[in-house]
Amino acid sequence: MNAFEELGLKEELVRAIADLGFETPTPIQQKAIPILLSGTTDFVGLAQTGTGKTAAFGMPLLQLIDVSQKYPQALIVCPTRELCLQICNDLQDYKKYMKGAIAEPVYGGASIVMQIRALKKGVHIVVATPGRLIDMIERKAIDLEKVKYVVLDEADEMLNMGFRDDIDFVLKNTVRRESTWMFSATMLPEVKAISKNFMRNPQEVTVGKKNIANVNIAHQYFITPAHSRYETLKRLVDFNPGMYGIIFTRTKADAQEITERLVKEDYDIEALHGDLTQQQRDKVMSRFRQKNIQLLIATDVAARGIDVEGITHIINYELPDDMEVYTHRSGRTARAGKSGICISICHSREAYKIRQLEKMTNAQFHRLDIPTGNDVCRKQFFHFMDKLMAADTSHGEYETYLTDLQKKFADISKEDVLKRVAALEFNHFLKYYKNAEDLNARNDFREKRFEGNNRDVARRDRGSFSSDNGFTRLFINLGTKDGFYKASFLQYILDESDLKKDMLGKIDLREMNAWVEIDKSVAGKMIKAIDGKKYHGRLVRMNEADSGFKRPTDEGGGRKRIPLREKRY
Repeated sequence: MNAFEELGLKEELVRAIADLGFETPTPIQQKAIPILLSGTTDFVGLAQTGTGKTAAFGMPLLQLIDVSQKYPQALIVCPTRELCLQICNDLQDYKKYMKGAIAEPVYGGASIVMQIRALKKGVHIVVATPGRLIDMIERKAIDLEKVKYVVLDEADEMLNMGFRDDIDFVLKNTVRRESTWMFSATMLPEVKAISKNFMRNPQEVTVGKKNIANVNIAHQYFITPAHSRYETLKRLVDFNPGMYGIIFTRTKADAQEITERLVKEDYDIEALHGDLTQQQRDKVMSRFRQKNIQLLIATDVAARGIDVEGITHIINYELPDDMEVYTHRSGRTARAGKSGICISICHSREAYKIRQLEKMTNAQFHRLDIPTGNDVCRKQFFHFMDKLMAADTSHGEYETYLTDLQKKFADISKEDVLKRVAALEFNHFLKYYKNAEDLNARNDFREKRFEGNNRDVARRDRGSFSSDNGFTRLFINLGTKDGFYKASFLQYILDESDLKKDMLGKIDLREMNAWVEIDKSVAGKMIKAIDGKKYHGRLVRMNEADSGFKRPTDEGGGRKRIPLREKRY
């Protein structure tokens, strides 16, 4: 008997899953399917991305629906259109031998008229994003009266994206449901609240430890000065010529800017962010899935639900502000039992975040040196040699040209031919990386960081300002008494200086003044942009804090030295 059949699945579903090459259920499938097949038990499944959750709820739903009744009997709510389409594609595979079962995606960015028309023809399972589903309900285009089963997939992500009210609305409008199934990677307080308010004694199943990272993922990080972040990204991509991966940025503006810069330098990359139309997004994802592009650069929101086989690398251009987002990013690789690498580019003041991630994921993070120019050229050379040796010459009439080739190269040695081939392939690399600078930030945060008391080490990393870590501190005579809070203060100094956020480190905002940690290379630019300006009629002063003095000019025109800590009021 097939292992899936032992879980209680009927023969049609078992055949379909066998056709997909699956022989053994994943842990979440093994634990969830027998419970969900009852159809009357509320359920909470906690499992990381890539553990087979779609099959865990998709196959029981297909077994429970009555295909003779053409109305929505099951509703799957998920955070993004990409995940919506992915779930529908998976259901299509699972119902291969089931006659008449219909699953329909409902999501924003596509024609609502066409979606309404499809629903009116009759469906059994609706897979929807929250916003478009609410729109359908308000238009009375979908009847939820007879929905028996409601699935909330990636519940924590929907809540993080602000869909709490939408989820409540949907659950309040599916009053005849027999069971609610919720799948999440993390048990946020909001997830617990939904379980308490809308579920009856739910059975909870946890696969692995909460927030634990996939053991097949190698976690690496590289420390570089903030102004070298882009060059570091390029060098890491060049050092991994077989890379097929996703680069994550915090904002869509960064995603677009980096893409444009890399495209100009002939990198095979496209961006995925919220400003793209659905047609553009579908086109980008289609090219990426078919491996017509090597790299995809995306924001966290845009990348929700991306499920692509064979991704080798995830690159965090910047670490996420929310540490739990890291597990969702890294979970795009090492799927279906394969291995993968998650790379993070950090500046020296983010050392404490690495320790937080190690503790949260229970995984070891390895600090590596950024490759030198020679390292990159050598890696590219041997990759090319491997491709050359593996080239398939069985197709094509190469023998036809062999005589002419032998004549052409009769007076050239084999060594000279190889040199010329290498020159054609590598001249641009050799020129670009000639005398390439060292991009590594040299500081005391090495692997020895765990020696001694961890708390003392953490305090040292947060509080010290080493002169060789690439950063310096600036003093500014503005603080909370001027009406600032941290976000508005950050926005003020960025707007005034026209610098990017990644040039900044720690900001210590006090009542009367503030200290700003900034990359040394742009400290002068910030001082020039802000020192001497007026804020609400008062003269603003900024200078290097380590000098020990401010340098304001008094109203009488004379220059006066005032100790840093002297009060202004």
